[in-house]
Amino acid sequence: MDDATEKGWELKQGDRLIGTLIFEGQDMFWSDCRFQPGPGWAGVRPLFDRVGDAWRNHDTDAAIAADEAICAAGLVLQPSDGSAALTDFLLRIDGDKARFRW
Repeated sequence: MDDATEKGWELKQGDRLIGTLIFEGQDMFWSDCRFQPGPGWAGVRPLFDRVGDAWRNHDTDAAIAADEAICAAGLVLQPSDGSAALTDFLLRIDGDKARFRW
């Protein structure tokens, strides 16, 4: 897939670009993506580190609280095709990999 036809999303918080997700594949309900951090990534990265750590440690309560904190951060996924932004989703980011479901 070349750059002109890549399916992707901009992860935004208000007008601030947090990062870009480039679609790589589908796994059941989850979209697997390559993640490219943007200028706002440092400000929200601890939220994603926390949810990843909680799930790896099988701490469901902490994972749910971390997911709720991500939702409360006001993040949206803006599709590159100009369609309506996604505002209700679960998102995991670990290094240069991301996956989300809505």
